Amino acid sequence: MADDELSPARFGTAFKAFLDAMVAQAKPPVSPLLQRIQGHLGADPNQLPVITEEFDAFEHPNVQVALDSYLSRADREAALVGIAAENKRFMSLGLSDLLSRNGLPDRSMLAAGPVDYVNFRLADDRVLSCVRFGLYLIRDGDVRLVVFVVGPSLNEGPRPKVRVEVLAAQPTESQAFLAELTDTMDQLNVYRGQVISLSPGQGPGPQTLVVFHSFPPVTRDDVILPDGLLERVERHTVVFAEQADRLLAAGRSLKRGLLLYGPPGTGKTLTVRYLISRMPGRTVLLTTGRGMGMIQTVATLARTLAPSMVVLEDVDLIAEERGHPFMQTGPLLFELLNEMDGLGNDADVLFVLTTNRPDSLEPALAARPGRIDLAIEFSLPEAKARHRLLELYARGLELRDVDLEAIVTRTEGASPAYIRELLRKAAVLAATDGAGVVVTGEQLEAALAELDEGGRLAQRLLGFRAEPEPAGPDVMPMPPRAIRPTGFPRT
Repeated sequence: MADDELSPARFGTAFKAFLDAMVAQAKPPVSPLLQRIQGHLGADPNQLPVITEEFDAFEHPNVQVALDSYLSRADREAALVGIAAENKRFMSLGLSDLLSRNGLPDRSMLAAGPVDYVNFRLADDRVLSCVRFGLYLIRDGDVRLVVFVVGPSLNEGPRPKVRVEVLAAQPTESQAFLAELTDTMDQLNVYRGQVISLSPGQGPGPQTLVVFHSFPPVTRDDVILPDGLLERVERHTVVFAEQADRLLAAGRSLKRGLLLYGPPGTGKTLTVRYLISRMPGRTVLLTTGRGMGMIQTVATLARTLAPSMVVLEDVDLIAEERGHPFMQTGPLLFELLNEMDGLGNDADVLFVLTTNRPDSLEPALAARPGRIDLAIEFSLPEAKARHRLLELYARGLELRDVDLEAIVTRTEGASPAYIRELLRKAAVLAATDGAGVVVTGEQLEAALAELDEGGRLAQRLLGFRAEPEPAGPDVMPMPPRAIRPTGFPRT
């Protein structure tokens, strides 16, 4: 073979070198979306800094409300653009990543696509659609902004965040936008003045982090307690709140703690609902069950949304429980007391704790004196109170041939919850017999007998006090932690 003949191998090598040189000298294509961003800013976006603010996932509705408010001004214009990408909700993509690559990690060109939204259910059954993945091109006079909103990534772990990334010709313009956004979030907070509970998310749905609660108002006539007891509660809560400004001016601290303790079914939860009804507009954070592990978040929200009330039902459940199992933390009750201590004196935050087992709390409360300002015992009702309870829970019913005094005697040691269940069972028996709303003495006796048939366990579940008996084959010992009533309906 002559030396000047080109072998296939040499030709292939030379041709590849030629193609590589052509690619190196050729300008890469610029996506239409990147051209649009560059035209909007009037500068190369890759030469501008990106400033990011992160928010907890449950703040996503507040981010959206604040954005909508910001853009509602007549002198501001905005275009919302989506990003076309596969599995984008599983990738922690940032604005600088998109712009610097002129495309996506899979090397596809940066392109516009549909805007991704996620729905959040708010108070009064209102649904708010929040941008989950979208790009705002904002014009505010001479200021041009690119705002990238990214919802929580499904691969971010236990504390996913909402990101707001801002690009502008001057960093001060980005900072000013974020400052106005956070101020507006505080002013228009969707949780302010509502009754809510927080719990760790179970799965990918960020809207499960916060639940709004609604229940009928409770009047003073609905709460039957020993004489003077409700007045003491009102003085420490309702009256205190009404005089908050004067007390603060006098140098008094507005943060306070109230402990309601006593046997199950004696009216602690009902009293809490009464306080909620008496203080409309005060943000209420209900904390039970798994939400007990979010004490720090709850306390932060309570401070932000003040005036507020934090309700911790069955707080004895966290007397010894600790926080994250893989972290060296103290008991959650001590964490709660520390959060209470960390509030400023001007924070109008009321902590209401309820328990059936005050003995389990005493060591912690004694070690942190002053966190609980008032402790009130809820005892089982005496005869006069039981008579009033029978009349209360008989509302809407006609009692015929009923000896109320005899029933009062028969229900000695009964809790309000037990008496309520007694009247409910009697009403069911009357309806079954075709008597409608007419309840007779026989039906009340039958209801009492039915409750007695439930044995010691049924009585204990309904708060009926009886002398201790050794556990037998039909009565299993019930550990204190077995009863975890919440008493708060979900909407």
